[in-house]
Amino acid sequence: MEKIEEKVKYFLEKYNLLNSETPVLIAFSGGYDSMCLLDVLSRLCTNVVAIHLNHNWRGQESLKDEKNCKHFCDEKGVKFYSETLSAKIQKTETAARTARYEFFEKCAEKFNSKVVFTAHNANDNAETIIYRIAKGTGISGLCGIAEKRGIFYRPLLTVKRSEIEAYCKKHNLNPNNDSSNSDTKYKRNLIRKNILPQLESINPNAIETINSLSEVAKSDNAVIEEYLKTLKNPYETKNFLEFSTAVQARLIYNLFTQYNLDYDRAKIERVIKFIQENHTSKSGKTLSLNKNHSLFVNSKTIEIITKTTHTDLAVTILKEGSYEFEDKIFIIQKAAEKQVSEFPNDSELKAFVDLSGYKELTLRHRKDGDFIKPLGCCGTQKLKKYLNEKKVPAHKKDKMVFLASKNEILWAPALGLSEKIKVVNRPTHVLKLINSESKGA
Repeated sequence: MEKIEEKVKYFLEKYNLLNSETPVLIAFSGGYDSMCLLDVLSRLCTNVVAIHLNHNWRGQESLKDEKNCKHFCDEKGVKFYSETLSAKIQKTETAARTARYEFFEKCAEKFNSKVVFTAHNANDNAETIIYRIAKGTGISGLCGIAEKRGIFYRPLLTVKRSEIEAYCKKHNLNPNNDSSNSDTKYKRNLIRKNILPQLESINPNAIETINSLSEVAKSDNAVIEEYLKTLKNPYETKNFLEFSTAVQARLIYNLFTQYNLDYDRAKIERVIKFIQENHTSKSGKTLSLNKNHSLFVNSKTIEIITKTTHTDLAVTILKEGSYEFEDKIFIIQKAAEKQVSEFPNDSELKAFVDLSGYKELTLRHRKDGDFIKPLGCCGTQKLKKYLNEKKVPAHKKDKMVFLASKNEILWAPALGLSEKIKVVNRPTHVLKLINSESKGA
């Protein structure tokens, strides 16, 4: 068995993917890297699907590449699937990468697969680290490309490009030659063509050295992450402000990466300063991060908020059962004959209620004209005023789910009940609201 094949086999064994009966996908451009990987996988895996995205940037050349990919798959007995990008997609590295990964994830769903192989190699990892250093990075950036991230697996990260080219030559493989890979207006090509060779003139083993740095960074990064796990409620404002600046910066970095936001040191420092200046706010302050995300801080919490479009979704409740509402599940059950009513805790997503006289209920977001008769109060008040008195942050109001009868709010989960459905003798129903992923837990 050849060296590359041994490395790939070891990788598959490490992740229990060898001879997997479920489909495994490979992102297949037809270039040296992906052709080498597909050639090896076609012998080691029994159910491989090659997925190809035609970026539609190079006209006939792109079509020729796609045909070559299909021909190679036909020869290897590998299933081939392709799509073509709209010509309207912006021709930038970032736009192309985003489109590729959206395509990969769509294919994973289409083929019911939890594995997508990409052919990133040791050179790619070194180039990524150099690029991040040039742009500004920390220890996380020095970790380079992860060998596994979600459904994406990268078996060739320890293999140099020269080894891959030698493999293709030995096995008479004819990879596609993407002319855009020579265009140094793209930053990664500039690093590959100009910068990395200069580093290799200083140290012929520069690629190995940079990849070694990557491994050291991964080890150190793991230690940091283990430490962060020991922190209790780190995004509670009071706790956050007690941490050192270094820990604060790392926590903000983790928030940014969680939401896939661009960041640099200056942006992280700006966020920390914003938190320090607004941590006493009761109602909360927001700092715009981009067109879709903002940072929210008040005296209690720090969080990233995502801009959402208010929907008119409404689910009619006519009988007992489970009802899906966006990422939530609403459960309404008849109370047991001898059900002991518990006094509702406003902070819970569970309530014991008396729904006598209500035949049709609605699960929905707030809308104009809504009112509520809060538990323990004599009169009604507008929902807007009720939410303000409960100090609900502005960005959360439109996301909240309510149980209503026409314009009357009967239950505001985590806030409180209406006087109209309080239990006097015994409850008729038990209400619950849970996250979809908690179903069956």
